[in-house]
Amino acid sequence: MSSAEFKGKSGLVRLWNALGYSRDGIGAAWKNEAAFREEVLLAIVAIPLALYLGRSGGDRALLVGSIILVLIVEILNSAVEAVVDKASPEKHELAKRAKDMGSAAVLLSLINAAAVWACVLFWP
Repeated sequence: MSSAEFKGKSGLVRLWNALGYSRDGIGAAWKNEAAFREEVLLAIVAIPLALYLGRSGGDRALLVGSIILVLIVEILNSAVEAVVDKASPEKHELAKRAKDMGSAAVLLSLINAAAVWACVLFWP
């Protein structure tokens, strides 16, 4: 059996379904994750600012991309946390490690965004 047999639909139907799942994922993150909502609000301010402040297409792409990366990492962190909580509600060292590593990834993405903005805006 190929992995395609497990996927179900193909072509445009599969793409349409994938878009729906993505919409559902963003909606779940918005509904259930305060940090994601805060980061979206940051993005609503930062992305137009990036488009205005960037001196070139490359600058704008770096500034916007660094903010979108924060949202991506936050969603992945939330997914890890949800799976860990589903797998076992009890405290366990591996569960703590997984959640801490997800949190560290979010922190690193925020540091990355700050560094990119500093480099693009203050050290041309």
